[in-house]
Amino acid sequence: MDLALLRTFVTVHRAGSFTRAAALLGLSQPAVTSQIRTLERQLGRPLFLRQARGVTPTTIGDELAHKAAPHLDALVEIAETGLDDESSLRTLHLAGPPEFTAERAVPALTELTGEDGQAFALRASFGNADETLEGLAAGHHDLAISTARPRGALLSATALCDEEHVLVATPQWAEQIASDKPDLKGAPALEGVPVIEVHESLPFVSRYWASVFDSRPGVPGAVIVPDLRAVLACAVAGAGLAVLPRYLCGAALEHGGIVALHEPAVPPLRTYFLVVRTGTLAMAHIARAHEWLLRAATDWD
Repeated sequence: MDLALLRTFVTVHRAGSFTRAAALLGLSQPAVTSQIRTLERQLGRPLFLRQARGVTPTTIGDELAHKAAPHLDALVEIAETGLDDESSLRTLHLAGPPEFTAERAVPALTELTGEDGQAFALRASFGNADETLEGLAAGHHDLAISTARPRGALLSATALCDEEHVLVATPQWAEQIASDKPDLKGAPALEGVPVIEVHESLPFVSRYWASVFDSRPGVPGAVIVPDLRAVLACAVAGAGLAVLPRYLCGAALEHGGIVALHEPAVPPLRTYFLVVRTGTLAMAHIARAHEWLLRAATDWD
């Protein structure tokens, strides 16, 4: 079986589209279509179901991808790094949400970039769950941190850690809120308090309200900034209330710049997953980074 055909097949399987696969491979879409048809004729079975938007693998297609992808990845790794491991420094491509990756994952992994004979170079990129998982499946990343567990056999996920969310504001806002009566469900009187969030849909605040108060927030976002570190800075500056991961706002809580507005019996949690392409943990540098992050996570609060 022609390895070039298999490479095209795996790229289409990961991209979910002939058009996206063609762009990734630097080929024309007709060339990709022709290669897939050739492979299907050789196997005597269809590998994809054509749809209005992209393609969906058949059962045979999924099985072939599951078997072939790890070996193709290993061949690509050999081609990129060469056979002389002593003179070639492997590169680990990591992707994940900006705040968690920057504050937790990257500092932990920098310990593995030294000169101990097993070191690797580190390249990090940021994105949301959909972006990072799509990039991982397409082969752009080696390791991804995601708040969504991927489906299917092509990606393999391991729970990394849980993140506790805290409702916070400055002591001045807390004093004003405390002077008002809570509602019938015991929620703080938060009407009129500006909300700081990462998106207009208020993902963190809405999740907190649904989990703790069994309701929806009744006010729109006053300040929208697409980074939780900026949300924290705005909250400390007195711009309003925010829902933040405890690991990110712990120091500000300890120093008194912000305070917790509510202490639920069961705080809302969000789980992070460590995700790889199935089979790639056979590669030493990916396996080492994967194990190191799992070990580091046991010490994260």
